[in-house]
Amino acid sequence: MSQSPAAAAPQVATFTTHSPATGKPIAEHPVNGPEEVSRATERARTVQAGWAALPASRRRDHLLRWKKALATELDAMARTIAEETGKPVGDAELEVVLTLEHLGWAARNAERVLRWRKVRTGLFTVHQRAALVHRPLGVVGVIGPWNYPLYTPMGSIGYALAAGNAVVFKPSELTPGTGVLLAGLFDAAVPEHAGLLTTVTGAAATGDALARSGVDKLAFTGSPETARTVMAVCAQTLTPFLAECGGKDAVVVTADADLSAAADAIVWGALSNSGQTCAGVERVYAVREIHAELCELVAGKARALRTGDEADAAYGPMTLAGQVAIVDRHVTGALSAGARALLGGPESVRAPYVTPVVLADVPEDAAAMTEETFGPVVAINPVADVDEAVERANASRYALGAAVFCRSGREGAAIAARLRAGAVSVNSVLGFAAVPALPFGGSRDSGFGRIHGEEGLRGFTSVQSTTVQRFTPPIALTSFDVPAATRERAVRLARTLHRRR
Repeated sequence: MSQSPAAAAPQVATFTTHSPATGKPIAEHPVNGPEEVSRATERARTVQAGWAALPASRRRDHLLRWKKALATELDAMARTIAEETGKPVGDAELEVVLTLEHLGWAARNAERVLRWRKVRTGLFTVHQRAALVHRPLGVVGVIGPWNYPLYTPMGSIGYALAAGNAVVFKPSELTPGTGVLLAGLFDAAVPEHAGLLTTVTGAAATGDALARSGVDKLAFTGSPETARTVMAVCAQTLTPFLAECGGKDAVVVTADADLSAAADAIVWGALSNSGQTCAGVERVYAVREIHAELCELVAGKARALRTGDEADAAYGPMTLAGQVAIVDRHVTGALSAGARALLGGPESVRAPYVTPVVLADVPEDAAAMTEETFGPVVAINPVADVDEAVERANASRYALGAAVFCRSGREGAAIAARLRAGAVSVNSVLGFAAVPALPFGGSRDSGFGRIHGEEGLRGFTSVQSTTVQRFTPPIALTSFDVPAATRERAVRLARTLHRRR
C-alpha cells in the first residue's frame, strides 16, 4: 500500500520551552540540525551580497525601520522575554529599551566609523596615497544567552548588520521565542532583505552546527567551559571568535562614599534579574570603618524585596533550573567556611526561587568568592584600605565589570584605572551598559573581544589597506635596479633622521 504525501513526510524534531515559574509548556520549536543551519548560512550569504552593496545611508534607513518595528512591538517582545525567562515584565521592557538605544546608535554611526580613511605616509613613501577601509566579513554567527535574550545578542547582531554583514542567530534553547520574534520583525520591516537575519533553534548540537557552518565570525555568550568547546571547533577552520563568558564583578567602597547610594546600587546590581547578570555585583570590598554600616544598609534594603511571579515582585524565578544547585552550594559552602549570613541562607533556596542572600566575612578562597554564582547572592567583605580592595578585586580569574563608590569622582576614576576589568562604573553599577558608544567585554575567564561602540562595529569587519602610487619616487627602494649609491644615500639619510629624538 502506498503512503500519502503527508504520511511520507519526515517528522521534524522539536523541543518544548517551559515557564521557569510554573513549569508549564510555552511553545514548541524545531531542532535545527546541520542541514538546516547550513541552508540558513548559505541563504544569508546570498542576501548579504546585496546588503553590503547598499550605500551605508540605505542600510541605516533599513535598520532604523527595524528599530521602529521593535519599538512598536515593544509590549509583545517584552511579554515573550518575561514568559521565557521568568523576569518581571518591567525588567523585560527595560531590556527592550536598552536594545533600541544600541540599535539606533549602531545604525546611525556605522557610516562614520567604518568609512574610507586616508592615512599619512612616511619619508620614503611620500609618492604613495595610503588609505584603509573596513569591509564587512560576510556572515556572522551569534550564539546568545538566556539571561538577557534580546539585549546581549543584539550587541553583536545589531552591530554586525550595521557593518554590512548577514547574521545567523542561535538563541538559547530556553529562550528561542525571543530570537524567532526578533528575526520575524526584521523580515517584516525590511522585506527586500528577508533572510539577512535568520534564527535557528535548538540546543548545543545546533550551536555546534553553526560553528561548523562556514560563518565568517562567531560571537558567543555563555560559560567559559562552553566557550572553550565552541572555540575549539572554530579553531579547526580558523573562524574568528568573540567570547563573553560572565564575571565575578567587584564593588570597591571607600570610607567617604555615600553609603546609602552605594547600598541601593549594590542591592540592585546583585539581585535584579535574580542575580543572573554577567556584569552584576557579586563581591563587595568596603573599607573597615564603614563595613558594618554598609552591611546593615544592604541587608535592610534587600530584606524589603519580594520574590515571585506577581506583577509587583522585585524579581522572579531562576531561569535555569540547574543554577539553583550552584547557588545553594555557594551559600552553604561560605557559611561552613565561617561566613556570616546577614540575610537569608540555605533556607532562601526554594526552587525555582531564591530569596535575597547577603553574606559577610566570606573567605576569599570560598566558591562564593571565586566562582560565578549567577544568583541573588552578594558577599560584603571588609578591607584595610583601597589598596587591599583593589588587590582582592583583581585576584579573580574573571575580569568583566566593576564599580567604585567614592565621594570624589576624580578619585573614583583613579581607582577604576587600577581595576582589571573591561568596564568600570563610578558611583553607579552597570552604568556603562546603557551607553552605546562604550565598548563592552572582558579578559581572562570573562572572554575576549568587544561589542558595542566603535570597537564593536569594527570588530565585525576586516580591514583592507590600500596604496596608490601618485608619481615615480625620487628614490625607488622596491626595485632590483636601484643603484647601490642611491640605496646607500637612503640608508645614510634614514640613519641621520632616526638618530634625532
